[in-house]
Amino acid sequence: MNGIFATIKMSATGKLHGGILALFSNYLFNMFFLLPMIFLWQSLAAGGADLGGFSLSQLLTYTCISAIFRSVLNVQSGAVSWHYEGQIIDLYRRPQSIFGQLVTTTIGGWLPELLFFSLPLLLLLPLLGINIIPASALFWPCLFLSISLGFAVDFLFSCFIIRMKNANWLAYTLRNAVILLLSGAVIPFDLLPWGMGDIFNLLPFGSLAAAPLSVFVGMASPGAIIPLQIFWNICLWPLAFLAYAKSREKMVSYGG
Repeated sequence: MNGIFATIKMSATGKLHGGILALFSNYLFNMFFLLPMIFLWQSLAAGGADLGGFSLSQLLTYTCISAIFRSVLNVQSGAVSWHYEGQIIDLYRRPQSIFGQLVTTTIGGWLPELLFFSLPLLLLLPLLGINIIPASALFWPCLFLSISLGFAVDFLFSCFIIRMKNANWLAYTLRNAVILLLSGAVIPFDLLPWGMGDIFNLLPFGSLAAAPLSVFVGMASPGAIIPLQIFWNICLWPLAFLAYAKSREKMVSYGG
C-alpha cells in the first residue's frame, strides 16, 4: 500500500511542476467549453426546441457534472503516450504490475484537477441555480464502474497504438474522437436523432459517461444501467489483459 500511495503522491505533485499558470490554462480551456454549452441549452429551451425529454435544469446539470468529472469519465492513462515517449520502459523496472502502476499514476494525475477545478466549480454551481445533488445515491457505484471500464477501454486503445507503431498520434486522435462522440460526455444520447442514442447506450462507450450522468440527473434507472456496466467490465477487462499480453512483444518504444 505504501508503494501505491507513494506513486499517487508522486504523480499528483508532478502535475504541479509546470507551475500554476500551466495548470490553470487547461482549466480555463474547460471553462471556455462549458460556458457556450450552457448558453446553447438555454437558447434552445427559450426557443421551444425539443430537449429529448430533459428539462433545462437537467441539461445544465448534465453538462456541468460532465465538466466536473471530465478526466474521470474519459480515462486517459499514460499508456496511450508513454509507449512512444519511452516512459513505459521504466514501469517494467518497478516491483509492481504494469496496469497497477498506470492506474495509480492516473489517479494521482486527477487530484490537482479535482482539487483546483472540480471542487471550486462544484461549490459555485448552486449559486448559479444548478443542482449538484444526484437523483440517486447509486450514481456513485455507477461512477466507479464507469472509471473501471474506462481503464479497460484505455488499455485496449494502448494495445491498438502498439500495433499502429509509427502512427501513434493518428491512433491517439482517433481515440479521443471516438470517446467524445460515443460516450455521451458532450451531447446526451436522448438528443440524438433516428434512435442513435438507443444504440450508443448499449455500446461499452455509452457506459463511460452517458450512464453515470443520466443516473445523476434522473434520466436513467440505475437498475438498468449498472448491470450493463458490470457486463462490459466482465467482458473488456479479460480482453485488455489478453490483448496486452499479445501486443507487448511487438512494442516499439522511443525516447531513448
